[in-house]
Amino acid sequence: MASLPFTDEAVRTLAAILNETGLTEIEIEGKEGRIRVVRAQTVVTASVAAPAVAAAPVAAPVAAAVPGPEDDAQHPGAIPSPMVGIAYLAPEPGAAPFVTLGQTVTAGQTLMLIEAMKTFNQIKAPRAGTITRILVVAGSPVEFGQPLLILE
Repeated sequence: MASLPFTDEAVRTLAAILNETGLTEIEIEGKEGRIRVVRAQTVVTASVAAPAVAAAPVAAPVAAAVPGPEDDAQHPGAIPSPMVGIAYLAPEPGAAPFVTLGQTVTAGQTLMLIEAMKTFNQIKAPRAGTITRILVVAGSPVEFGQPLLILE
């Protein structure tokens, strides 16, 4: 039986490098020959978007601790964006915002603007209530259906 050009320790060192760097494959070549170490990938399938490689356990508790847009979207007072665009909370830069936190609004009152295709679209209150949360930042992009604010 022929001897291997690399020692077990060399293979273990390469495997440790894979683990430390997150790489899935490493190959080296030298006078003694060539060695390639490949780490098998763990594929995760789920109904929600999941990374192809198993994520570190730190990511899940952080996501659970901070209420995300999904929680706000399910809120009964959530006002969703009717379009994709850029959200503006005031009629022009430097002007007072349309609404503020804790303000009482009436049905049909302008809450903010969304610019889409160089057109500014007014987002109006569907009912009277109090603004309890503003979920977007002025000048930020918004997606269709994304919660903009909470009206209770």
